[in-house]
Amino acid sequence: MQGRIVSLRVGRIRELARPDWDHAPERTWRTAYDKPEQPGAVRVGFLGMEGDEHGSPDVHGGPEQVVLAYAAAHYADWRQVPGLESMGPGGFAENVTLEGLDESLVCVGDEYAIGEVRLQVSQPRGPCSSISRFWNQPELLKQVAANGRTGWYHRVRSEGAIERGMTVSLVSRPHAQWTIARLNDLASGRVVDAAEFRALAACPELSPEWREKFARKGGAA
Repeated sequence: MQGRIVSLRVGRIRELARPDWDHAPERTWRTAYDKPEQPGAVRVGFLGMEGDEHGSPDVHGGPEQVVLAYAAAHYADWRQVPGLESMGPGGFAENVTLEGLDESLVCVGDEYAIGEVRLQVSQPRGPCSSISRFWNQPELLKQVAANGRTGWYHRVRSEGAIERGMTVSLVSRPHAQWTIARLNDLASGRVVDAAEFRALAACPELSPEWREKFARKGGAA
């Protein structure tokens, strides 16, 4: 199975005005959500991509969330939503927009080769309020949670440089049964399966944060 990088992006922290419906006391927010397209190669390290920052490092970034991927195919659907007619690659603050891969095809633990770089899928992207805030769409976060078009994160197994146009090739798949779509269904409650909760809680390729999430669900099921 193969995909291709159609957009490569990193971003620095900026301070943006909050939309009127966001009633937080601070009227600005610090974010690196807006990630410009990179015309050349970008180095990918074990702890991050060169030039990429995180406005909320307590919930984003770190070795389990180095490279955020999003499916290019989703943007045609998002552009049908009023107010999102201009949305395209980078619209979900992803580092790589991928052609040929999406949540129904990618599995936790998948290892992908991009040139000399090796990335391993660590977890789904947990939708956060930044999506709604950046696009001034208060219901967007709920829509992402409902439709499962979340994107997914990778940890880095082998460092190197990547650039737009490079092929993304699957080299290992330890958990073909656990697509990102399946994990999103289980995490959201659309599917309740105590055995899967417990199995995912013990899955070494899943990030510690998500293992804990499923451990709680397994205990409550």
